[in-house]
Amino acid sequence: MKIPQGFSTEKEDRVCRLRKSLYGLKQASRNWYQKFTTALLDLGFSLSRADHSLFFYRKDDVFLSILIYVDDVIIVGNDSKKIDDVKQCLHDKFSIKDLGELKYFLGIEVARTSRGLVLSQRKYTLDILEDSGMKGCRPSSFPIEQNLKLVMDDQEPKVDASKYRRLIGRLLYLQATRPDIAYSVNNLSQFVSDPRQNHMNAVFRILRYLKATPGQGILLQKEGGTNLVAYSDSDWLGCPLTRRSRTGYLVLLGGAPISWKTKKQSVVSRSSAEAEYRAMASTVSEIIWLRWLLQELGLPQIGSTTLFCDNQAARHIANNPVFHERTKHVEMDCYFVRERVETKEICPMTIDSKLQLADLLTKGLGASQLRFLLDKLGVVNLHAPA
Repeated sequence: MKIPQGFSTEKEDRVCRLRKSLYGLKQASRNWYQKFTTALLDLGFSLSRADHSLFFYRKDDVFLSILIYVDDVIIVGNDSKKIDDVKQCLHDKFSIKDLGELKYFLGIEVARTSRGLVLSQRKYTLDILEDSGMKGCRPSSFPIEQNLKLVMDDQEPKVDASKYRRLIGRLLYLQATRPDIAYSVNNLSQFVSDPRQNHMNAVFRILRYLKATPGQGILLQKEGGTNLVAYSDSDWLGCPLTRRSRTGYLVLLGGAPISWKTKKQSVVSRSSAEAEYRAMASTVSEIIWLRWLLQELGLPQIGSTTLFCDNQAARHIANNPVFHERTKHVEMDCYFVRERVETKEICPMTIDSKLQLADLLTKGLGASQLRFLLDKLGVVNLHAPA
C-alpha cells in the first residue's frame, strides 16, 4: 500500500490504519467470507458442517439453501417470498445484482428440460477450441487411445510448456461436467513440468474429442429419486513410471453422477486385490461425506449405500473380519471399510466388469464402450442434431 498523495511525511514513525480489506490482500478473501457469513447468520441461516460454503434456513415448512463462491451466490428454496426477502436484505448490505433464474454459474451452463436440469460447459469448451486453434479440427469419437502408456521420453522433441500447462489447466476445470475426459486429463497432467510432443499429441486428441461433443453434459433427472449408489475401480500397476495403481470412483444420486475422481494411489500395491481395496476405501470416504451432506439437506439415506466393485477378493476382505498375512500392511484401510460395512452404511456388491461405470476413470476406452457407459450415466447432448 502506498501513502496517499499529499500526505505529510515529516513524521516518519506514523503509519496508515487500514479500516477495510482491499482487493488483492491475502487476508481479503477470508475477511469477505467472514463478513458474508455473519450477514447470513444474522438472517437466521445456519452453516453446513459438511461444506462451509453452504448455508441452510429452516422454519416451519420453509426451507432455503444458499451456496456461495466468493461473491457469486445461488439461492434455492420452496418459498419464493422468503427468497425475495433474503435477496432484499443482502442487497441492502452488499448491493447485489439479481440475475434471475439460474442459467450460468462459474462457467457451467444450466438448462431446464422436461426431464430435469442439464449441466454443461459448451461455451467454455468452444472457447478452449478457439484459443487453441482447434475449432476446425477433425472430430474424434474417444478422448485417448486404448492401452496408451505415456512416459517421459527424452527422445521426443520438447513443446511450449506454457501452452501445454494452460491447456491442461483449462481441461482440469472442464472435468466439472465431463467425467469422460477425467482419466485422460489426469494422466496428462503429470507431465506439465517437461511436456514432450507425444504428450501434446494426446492433448490434441482430447480437443478433437471435445470438438465432436462440445455440448455434452450431465442430466439431473427430476424423477430420479434420492438413492445413492457408488462404483469403485482401479488399474493395477497402471503407471509405467512409478508402478502405482490408479483409483477411480463414481457416485450417483438418483441415477445422475454427482461426484467422481481419478487419481494415482500414494503407494505401490502388491496385488490387484490391494489396489481395488484402496480404491474402495477412497470411495467409502466420499460416500460418508455425501451421506452427511444429504442428511443436512433433508434427504437422509435409508439403509446401506450400495458400492459396486468388480474384484471378488476386495469384497471378501471388506466382509471378512479376520486379517490375513497379505492384508496386514493395509490394516488401516481394512478397519475403515469394515466398520462402515458392519454399521450398514456401506454394502459392497458384485458387478460385471463390462457394466463397471468407473472403468472410464481408470483406463482408456474405445468409442463403443465409452458411449455405452455414458448412456448408462445419463450423459446427454442438448445441442446434438436431431
